[in-house]
Amino acid sequence: MDRREFTASLVAGGCAGMCVDLTLFPLDTIKTRLQSQQGFYKAGGFRGIYAGVPSAAIGSFPNAAAFFVTYESTKSLLAGYSASSLAPVTHMLAASLGEIVACLIRVPTEVVKQRTQASPSLTTYRVLLNTLQEEGFRGLYRGYGSTVLREIPFSLVQFPLWEYLKAMWRRKQGGRLDSWQAAVCGALAAHFHRLIRADVMPHIYFYAWWWSSSVRHDPARCCEDLDNVGQGCSPAASPE
Repeated sequence: MDRREFTASLVAGGCAGMCVDLTLFPLDTIKTRLQSQQGFYKAGGFRGIYAGVPSAAIGSFPNAAAFFVTYESTKSLLAGYSASSLAPVTHMLAASLGEIVACLIRVPTEVVKQRTQASPSLTTYRVLLNTLQEEGFRGLYRGYGSTVLREIPFSLVQFPLWEYLKAMWRRKQGGRLDSWQAAVCGALAAHFHRLIRADVMPHIYFYAWWWSSSVRHDPARCCEDLDNVGQGCSPAASPE
């Protein structure tokens, strides 16, 4: 990756991330308050819908910039050492590394942002100070591991699909894609990624929970349930 490509990834990625985060911020606030243990209205309801926006504004640019710089740099580096048939693997690895680096910035901003959204009477700066005083610097990275483990599986799907759609369209028209065409490919890849997140992942989480619970409490019952699944029965339908 040359200096021009590096600058383009840095600026374009950062600006895109900031535009998305600031545009969708009110919806994110509502979602956070709906998930709050104290209830939607006690957490602020529709009041102070932009509470926590300074944290998002400060963190969104470097977060997105770090991801795309890491993604494009890794992709360029590995392209010279792998065959074209391994391009999806290259994109998966690049996206995974991008998420690991980006989460170093994303997680602290998310911690401050969500705590401010749930406590609109406090300023972003006060929430940051309270977090550092009560939990130390490590408090800003609460949930870092789980966030990375949550984001990587989706990036493993979204970005290889995005690159594949761009390559197919580029091959079909016989030339370089315009920015709007790359955006369409990105939108389709993101839509497919959201379908997986909404429809597939809850089932995976359920079966992971069911498996761990069955093994922990009754290994013999677990094997019996798996036999029933193989015969077309669901675990819940197996006899007590």
